[in-house]
Amino acid sequence: MIIDFRLRPPLGGFLNTLMYSAGERRDGFTRTVGFEPSPAAQQQSMALLLEEMDEAGVDRGVVVGRLAGVLGSVTNDEVKQIVADHPQRFVGAASIDPTSRVGACRTINEAVAAGFKLINIEPGSYPVPLYADDRRLYPIYGHCEDLGVAVIMMVGGTAGPDLSYSDPIRTDRVLADFPNLKVIVAHGGWPWVTEILHIGFRRPNMYLSPDMYFSRMPGWEEYVKAADGFMSERMLYASSFPFCPVKGYKQWFEQLPIKPDNLEKIMGGNARRLLGL
Repeated sequence: MIIDFRLRPPLGGFLNTLMYSAGERRDGFTRTVGFEPSPAAQQQSMALLLEEMDEAGVDRGVVVGRLAGVLGSVTNDEVKQIVADHPQRFVGAASIDPTSRVGACRTINEAVAAGFKLINIEPGSYPVPLYADDRRLYPIYGHCEDLGVAVIMMVGGTAGPDLSYSDPIRTDRVLADFPNLKVIVAHGGWPWVTEILHIGFRRPNMYLSPDMYFSRMPGWEEYVKAADGFMSERMLYASSFPFCPVKGYKQWFEQLPIKPDNLEKIMGGNARRLLGL
């Protein structure tokens, strides 16, 4: 089973986010990292996306909800509906409103009961940006740790108003303070590649998903070395569709200098274990 750990279908609230509403901007990034845009993204076609997944041999995608200010928001109800309509193809990650500790914890409880497998936290992208180690987030991290539900933390790429919001030192503090909380660092902590890999070396509760920043961005070779080495059991494959095409990204990824047994872990085994599939 191949699992794409960050895949945003052309449905519902996703169509109002910048990744779909600013198509030229998105396609420019796609070409920058060496791919041609997916017709499914350009035509905003769910049928074409499912066809592309089939052609690529990608069995499931993790659909991530978000509450992200200028980047746009996708509600948990919308994600839940996508998963309900395609239960064998998608796994849901729920988002939270960090401004209310009680409300966020209630949302997490409801999401877990509804079958969501992950909680998505994007500190720097909230309407009022937060740093990853902001103490207002700590009760929320603690609640996830107590429930045994993993957290996707976006602290790389365009993670906030400026580069300080992807500061890996802050990520390291969260990992140290919640040693039993499994944290997936989305966008690979890019551009702090060496630093985030060092954190992965010393924090066994950190999983890494470089997704679109894996692809020919500065430092990507170091992700490959780690994937074929000490991070082989905690690296997660993700196309970040619609920024990268599902099929083209998968074909490119399979050609990387990664041993076949490690490739199997990264493209499916690690995610299956993490999601309990």
